[in-house]
Amino acid sequence: MNIRPEILAVPAYNFSEQNYKTKLDQNESPYDLPAKLKAEVLAKFAKLSFNRYPQLDAHSLRQKLAKNIGWSSNNIVISGGSNILIQALVSAAAINKTVLTIRPSFSLYAMQAQIQAAKLVEISLKEGFELPMADLLAELKKSAGVFFIANPAAPTGNLFSKQDILALAHASSESWLMVIDEAYHEFSDTDYSYLINDFEHVVSLRTLSKAYGLAGVRLGYGLMDKKLAQEIQKLIIPFSISIFQEIVAEVVLDNSQYLEARIYDIKQEHKRVFAALEKMPNISPYQSTTNFILFKVNDAASFYNNLLAQEVLIRRQDHLLNLENCLRVNIGTKEENDIFLAAMDQTIKELANGKTS
Repeated sequence: MNIRPEILAVPAYNFSEQNYKTKLDQNESPYDLPAKLKAEVLAKFAKLSFNRYPQLDAHSLRQKLAKNIGWSSNNIVISGGSNILIQALVSAAAINKTVLTIRPSFSLYAMQAQIQAAKLVEISLKEGFELPMADLLAELKKSAGVFFIANPAAPTGNLFSKQDILALAHASSESWLMVIDEAYHEFSDTDYSYLINDFEHVVSLRTLSKAYGLAGVRLGYGLMDKKLAQEIQKLIIPFSISIFQEIVAEVVLDNSQYLEARIYDIKQEHKRVFAALEKMPNISPYQSTTNFILFKVNDAASFYNNLLAQEVLIRRQDHLLNLENCLRVNIGTKEENDIFLAAMDQTIKELANGKTS
């Protein structure tokens, strides 16, 4: 079998299907597309010709998105999920070079580095999940390639300071693409896309999977300098955005007023769940500006298994650097969050009595 050794050496993306009734493990929106908009999507979809290819680079969708967010369509590259753009950015600027990121962070940065790049450099976050600025600046000075930083961070959920982001943008300007993954920016009320006007090497990654609630549709986009966008577009497979993806996104963008209330509800529920976790014995939640909460327990494996036995599915994070005994839960509906909190109370009681699942 003629497979490159780099591929053979990389483990597959780690995700296991589980049985559950309450799903709070993938940082998804708890809200499906409103029924009225679903009906509009299906009506438009029924009128399309399935035997014809979609647009080459989804230019109609790019124009609609550009109008919605206040950018030129020439600054936008759309892909089937921001994961595809991560792959494309590594292909564009890191083959035979370096992928730099922090630990812990989104695992796909490292995976694509191991598949495509000559070198992967992961620098550990400091205490309190602060950026290791001295080490990052030193690496940016001596190497070249692609630098990935999620802000708000994942899986920790915290925001890095504007001062640090600006310092990194300056330091990476000569030999790097700096990719700011802003998948959760709607929840943190932050926006670093303005840096593109001053730094032609900065890319802002966005997704429709989180706040927009379209994880099943698989759409993401990158904001970047126009010339850079022309080059990155070459790495996106032609005709790869399907007619279904285009229709759903266009309907949502034309009716996006519903999002504000949903984001507000998620933020309010985040506060409530965080406060409840803070009051539980031996539970330590970390402050976050996202739609999820990272929290520490005495025994992550026992907590996870006990919650799963109650058919509540969250995400283990205790395998990641400096996240010993940590779990992650995304914010659901009020009803789902109530089920999770009740299951947490039950788990604490059962583990205190020596019962494990």
